[in-house]
Amino acid sequence: MPTLTRAEAVERASLVDVEEYHVDLDLTGSGDTFRSRAVVRFRARAGAATFLEFEPVEVASMTLNGVPVPPEASTGTRLALTGLADVNELVVDATMRYRNDGEGLHRYVDPADGNTYLYQHMFINNAGRVLPAFDQPDLKAVFRVSVTAPESWLVATNGALVSSDAGRWEFAPTKRISTYLATLIAGPYHAVTAEHDGIPLALYARAALAEHLDAQAPEIFELTRQSLDRFHEMFEIRYPFGHYQQAFAPEFNFGAMEYPGLVVFRDELIPRSAVTETERERRANIIAHEMAHQWFGDLVTMAWWDDLWLNESFAEYLGSRVTAEATRFTDAWTTFAMQRKAWGLRADQRPSTHPVAPSDVRDTEEALLNFDGISYAKGAATLKQLVAWLGDEAFLAGLNDHFKTHAYGNATLADLLGALSKSSGRDLSGWAEVWLRRAQVNTLRAEVTRDGADYAEVAVVQTAPEGFPTLRPHLIGVGLYDRAADGRVVLRARHEVELDTSGRTVLADLAGQPAADLLLLNDGDLAYAKIRLDEDSAAAVPALMPHLDDALARAVIWASVLDSVVDGERPVAELVTLVLTALPVESEPSVVEDMLRTTRGLVDRYATAEARPAALELLAQAADRLLAVVPAGDSRQLVAARGLIGATVDTGRLRSWLAGQDVPDGLTVDADLRWLIHYRLAVLGAIGADVIEAERERDRSASGEQWAVRCRAALPDASAKEAAWTAIVADGSLSNRLADLTAAGFWQPEQAELLAPYAERYFTDMPGMMRIRSGMSAERIAVTAYPAVIVSDRTRQLAAGLLAEPGLHPILHRVVLDADDDMRHALTARG
Repeated sequence: MPTLTRAEAVERASLVDVEEYHVDLDLTGSGDTFRSRAVVRFRARAGAATFLEFEPVEVASMTLNGVPVPPEASTGTRLALTGLADVNELVVDATMRYRNDGEGLHRYVDPADGNTYLYQHMFINNAGRVLPAFDQPDLKAVFRVSVTAPESWLVATNGALVSSDAGRWEFAPTKRISTYLATLIAGPYHAVTAEHDGIPLALYARAALAEHLDAQAPEIFELTRQSLDRFHEMFEIRYPFGHYQQAFAPEFNFGAMEYPGLVVFRDELIPRSAVTETERERRANIIAHEMAHQWFGDLVTMAWWDDLWLNESFAEYLGSRVTAEATRFTDAWTTFAMQRKAWGLRADQRPSTHPVAPSDVRDTEEALLNFDGISYAKGAATLKQLVAWLGDEAFLAGLNDHFKTHAYGNATLADLLGALSKSSGRDLSGWAEVWLRRAQVNTLRAEVTRDGADYAEVAVVQTAPEGFPTLRPHLIGVGLYDRAADGRVVLRARHEVELDTSGRTVLADLAGQPAADLLLLNDGDLAYAKIRLDEDSAAAVPALMPHLDDALARAVIWASVLDSVVDGERPVAELVTLVLTALPVESEPSVVEDMLRTTRGLVDRYATAEARPAALELLAQAADRLLAVVPAGDSRQLVAARGLIGATVDTGRLRSWLAGQDVPDGLTVDADLRWLIHYRLAVLGAIGADVIEAERERDRSASGEQWAVRCRAALPDASAKEAAWTAIVADGSLSNRLADLTAAGFWQPEQAELLAPYAERYFTDMPGMMRIRSGMSAERIAVTAYPAVIVSDRTRQLAAGLLAEPGLHPILHRVVLDADDDMRHALTARG
C-alpha cells in the first residue's frame, strides 16, 4: 500500500482537476484476479508531470491522449505521467488482484453454500488496487461504472442502475465524490426494497442470511426512515445522493462505511441469534452515524486528512443525537457516556494522543492511525459541549450555511468555524484552539467543606496532566441527589456552571445549602473530562447507586469509578465489589453490558494471578444474581448469561446448558450462545479440538467457521498455540477476519505459563506480519495479538527494545507504544 504525503497531495491538486472515472470491471474470470478497464478524464497544467495510484498484476495497455504510455511508467504502486495537456484522457486496461484483507476489491466465499461475494473498499489509499486513480479527498470526480459478472449475481454501486441484461450492468454517473467513497457490491446478494419520501431504499445481504434480513428489514427500514426524517428537519439540503442502499457485507473491516448511495456495513449487524437491546441500539446508532456522513464527508468532504474530525466527530455526535431524538432508543446518550466517550478518554491519555483537529497530518499512514477514539468520541463530546454553549438554533444555522457554500466540494476547519461564528455571533477561534488544536484531557474534582449539615463551600478544581497544561472552559451540570422517604435517590436540583480557566471555580450558590447525599459533577454529561467525586459522595456511591433513578447519572458515576481504577486511584477489588452490589439492580442494558465487559478486562490485567480467581468468582456471582432477578426474555438476561459464561469456571453448569438442562426460563441457547459456551470450555481446557470440530459440523455457517477458528486458538495446548501463532504472523492467505479472530482467541490469562514464550515472539515476529498485511487489517491484528495478559516488567522491556529499532513500521510503533502504556497502568495497579 503506497503512502501519499500531504506535500505530494498539495502539489498534485495544484496541477490536476479530475472530471470523470469510467470504470469497466469484468468479474467473470476464475482465480484470484479480475479485469479493470478505466478511462480517466482530467484537466491539467499543460506540460506538467504527475502520478496516479495504481497497483496492477499485469497491464494489457495504457494510453494517454491516444499515445501509448511506456510500461516502465507503472512502478507497481504508482503510474507516472509526463507531458500532460490541458485536457487529458488516460485509458488503462489491466488485470488486478482480489484482496482478502478488506483493502481494495475484497473476495469472500461463504462456507455455508459456496457462494462468492465481493465488496469494494478503497478507503484512504486503496483505490489503486481497483483502478488508476488520483487518490486524495480533494480531487473529487464523477464515477461511471460498468460491470460484467455472472448473470445470477446482483451488482450495486453508488450510482443508480441504468440497465441489467445478460450479465452486464450499467450504472448512471454519480455526483462528484472522492475516490475513497466509490464502492460496489457483487454476488448473489439477497435484496429487500422499500421507499420513503421519494427516496428508493434497499437492503442487501448474503443469501445465507436471507431469512434473517427479511425478519429484520422492517426494523432497519423504520430506523432508516426515522433518521432520514430527522436529518431533513435539521438540514435544508435534503439527502443528496438519490437512492439509499444499505449492504451488509462479509469480513468488512469497519463497522460500516458511508459510501454515498450505498452504505456498507459488516454483516454481523444482521445477527442470526438473539441479541440485546444494546446491540439493537448500536445498529440504530451506526445507521444514523453513516447517514450523517452523507452530509458530513460525502456532500462536503475534508480537503485533507487533518480535518478528519469534520467527518467522524460530526457523524459520531449526530449518530447519538438522532438515535436519541428520532428512534425508540431514547437513552442513546447514556450508551455514549458509558462506551463511546470512555473510548475517547482512554485514547486521549495514551502516548499517541493527538488533537481532535491536528494542524498537520503528514501522510496517509498517519491519517489511518487517527481513526481512533479521539477523532470519533472526543470530537463528538466536544461538539455536544459546543452545541450547549452556542445554542442549537445557531449551531444548525451554521451547518446549513456550510453545506450550501461547499456542496459537492471540499472544506476545512476554518470554513466550518467561519460559518458557525457567523451564525452565532461568537468568535470561535479561542474555543477551537483549546478544544480542537490541543491534546489530552482535564480532570474535574469536587472540593467540599461543610458547616455541620450544610455546605460551607463547594468548588470545582480543574487540573491538566504534566506535559499538556491546557485548562479549558467547561459548561457542566452539578446535580444534588438525596435519598427520598421511599428509599429512591432523586434529584433535588441541578446547577449549570461555567468553569473558567483559572483552575478553581467556587459554586457560590451552594454555600449554606443542606449538603446532598450525593453531589455529582457533570450531571447530564455535557463535559468531556475525567470526573472525581468528593470523599463523602464517593463513599456513599455503593449504598446510593442501586436506588438512583437517572440512568445517565448512573453512567457518569460508573465511568468515574472505572477511570479512577485505570488511573490507579482505586483498586480493582473495589470496582468488583461495586459491580456485585449495584449491577444486579441496574436497569439500563448498555450499562450492564459495558460494566461486565470492562470490569472483566480490568480483572484480567489488573488483578494479580493470586487475586484473579476470586475477582472472577465475584463477577460470576454478579451476573448470576442479575440472571435470577430479571424477567424472562428481558434483554439483561442475555447480557447476564454472557457475563456468567465468560467468568465462571463451573464447567458442569456450562455443559448442562449445552444439553438444554437448567437453562433459565426465557433464555435460548441458540447457535451463538452455544459457541460462547464452547469458547469458555476451550479456554478452561474442558474440551478439545474434536468437540470444536463437531460443533463446526453442526454449524456450517460463516459464523460457525469464525467461532471455530477462535475456539481452536484458545485451546491450552502447545500444538494448537503454535498453529494459531503461525497463522497470525505468517499466513497471508488467511482472511482479515479469520486472522483477527485467531489473535482474539490466542491470549488467555488462564494460560499465562503456556503463553509466556509468545510474549517475546510477538516482538520478533510482528514486524514480519506487517510485511504480509497492510492498513486496517494489519493494525487490528497487531492490537489483538499483543501479549496484554502477560503483565510483567519483562514484557515492557521487550516493547522498549522493539520501539527503539530504526525503521519500525509506524502502525506497529503506535500499537506497541500504546499497549505498553496500558501495561504500565496494569503493573501500577498490581503494585
